[in-house]
Amino acid sequence: MEMFFYGFMQRAFQASFLISLIAPVLGLFLILRRQSLMADTLSHVSLAGVALGMLLGTDPTWTNIIVVIGVAILLEYLRMIYRTYSEISVAMLMSGGMAVALVLLGLNEGGASLNINQFLFGSIVTISQQQIWLLLGLTLAIGSLYIIFRKPMYILTFDEDTAFTAGLPIKRMSILFNVLTGVTIAVIMPIVGALLVSAIIILPAAISMRLSKSFNGVILIGIVIAVIGMLSGLTASYQYGTPPGASITLIFIFIFGLTTAIKKLFSASQYERLTRRRNITGDTD
Repeated sequence: MEMFFYGFMQRAFQASFLISLIAPVLGLFLILRRQSLMADTLSHVSLAGVALGMLLGTDPTWTNIIVVIGVAILLEYLRMIYRTYSEISVAMLMSGGMAVALVLLGLNEGGASLNINQFLFGSIVTISQQQIWLLLGLTLAIGSLYIIFRKPMYILTFDEDTAFTAGLPIKRMSILFNVLTGVTIAVIMPIVGALLVSAIIILPAAISMRLSKSFNGVILIGIVIAVIGMLSGLTASYQYGTPPGASITLIFIFIFGLTTAIKKLFSASQYERLTRRRNITGDTD
């Protein structure tokens, strides 16, 4: 296909493959920790980092990473303060981040609309080689940390009290997880867009949770689903000129609907088989 001859499409597919390796890992932990909205919060706050970079005339990716790291740390402290009502910290930072972004964009009135649209909706044309290297480093870091801290994170995710009793540094671990999630969002946001970056992270893990009951199984199936969804969405984005984030999200939703329908049909046929077997056994008796 001709699209593979373009440099920006080659970088887009490289970035999509790397995102597919880390999204299910982060997404699964976010779902199990009841923090699915945290990804959405950090994606909204990251717009403030982009707006700050545009105002200062620097690369928005780096200002974005700095802002998101700070907010990720703040989010954990607010979660500790509002332990019973953790959604308060999410609402506070989401609205505050958007407010700061709008104010900074208002201060930078000259020619920022085109750039901000690229960050809002994503653009496969703007993917740079620098972002590929950042994604590669991030993928290696998250993969290594998952291998090393899989069991402690597993305990922390399901029972913080047990993790504290076991002597695990739960606050540092939670902050590190938040920072990694924030940096991931900051790096992939220009590719898939701020409005849908949380869906890209959450949906592969959410779909695979319906197909596997084991922890590693969910991650492996999630990676396969993420690769299929990301590459199919990018291809559709190139062919039809649609935003990549929206195209990828719609593919994931289609996969979710398809797997749900197949699972229901399989369950129905299994139930019918079991009913027939009981009837035959009853007749025999």
